[in-house]
Amino acid sequence: MGVKRNVSLKDHSTFRIGGAASYLFEADSAKNILKAVKTAKDFHLPFFILGSGSNVLFSDKRFNGLIVKINDQGLEIKKNRIIAGAGINLSRLVSESVKNNLSGLEWAIGIPGTLGGAIYGNAGAFSKSIQDSIKSVKVFDSKALKIKKLSLKECRFGYKESIFKKNKNLVILSCEIILKKGNSRKSKEEMQKIISQRKKSQPLNFPSAGCIFKNYFGQIKNKKIIIKYPELKIFNQKKIIPAGFLIEKCKLKGKTVGGAKISELHANFILNINKAKARDVLQLIDLIEKNVKKEFKVKLEKEIQIFN
Repeated sequence: MGVKRNVSLKDHSTFRIGGAASYLFEADSAKNILKAVKTAKDFHLPFFILGSGSNVLFSDKRFNGLIVKINDQGLEIKKNRIIAGAGINLSRLVSESVKNNLSGLEWAIGIPGTLGGAIYGNAGAFSKSIQDSIKSVKVFDSKALKIKKLSLKECRFGYKESIFKKNKNLVILSCEIILKKGNSRKSKEEMQKIISQRKKSQPLNFPSAGCIFKNYFGQIKNKKIIIKYPELKIFNQKKIIPAGFLIEKCKLKGKTVGGAKISELHANFILNINKAKARDVLQLIDLIEKNVKKEFKVKLEKEIQIFN
């Protein structure tokens, strides 16, 4: 019951790109998530776990399998402890925590994703990330068919990384979050500043999947490159170079392929400006990778999921 057939994946992606899926099921509880995954395995159907679709590029081709869209909105707040379902929207989670005078998640306001997606990719902004607030994560091991609780250490969080990226058998169900006591008024002021900053620095007028590449952790020591781009001296001191900077210096802002375009406001965003196809975006990704590698001798690593 509740399974939809022949669903257009572009309607379940912030990129507004994607072919059709044979089946899609919106699971509103941990019980239904388990039931959907077990059913897919019983029928030998490939399945894909989806949150809000804010960090994924679907293929233009048909997916002959089951999309399990996590829509568990469960939320329980006791003192400074939160138990939340993987499907809860990040902005709602932030707002509810602030209402309860809890602080620590303000940085996530305006991020168009779910808690499960944030945990999967260890989402972060303004020098903070979701791992800073996680105590444990409840998961369903789709291979062993068992529910487990992983500690913060067992989640193996890193920069835009987690065990969930490496082990796709682990389906995030919910998590326990610990926050600090805060001041609702001060938190709201901070959130307004963050929202304002996002509007100024991010292109929000066209569909996208947010940042395409991770920032480069490391240094560029080639003297000729540093002379050409003196800004690298500051980035080298911090040992982190923004991907957007590298892409911009390759003069790729505004470059288009089909209906896709590299943003002129933020070079690490690729926009769907006119019914773009996945192949259009992939060509721009390839163009960026090759140009950055040639100009800076740096290999960029993708942040988004590419689902073929």
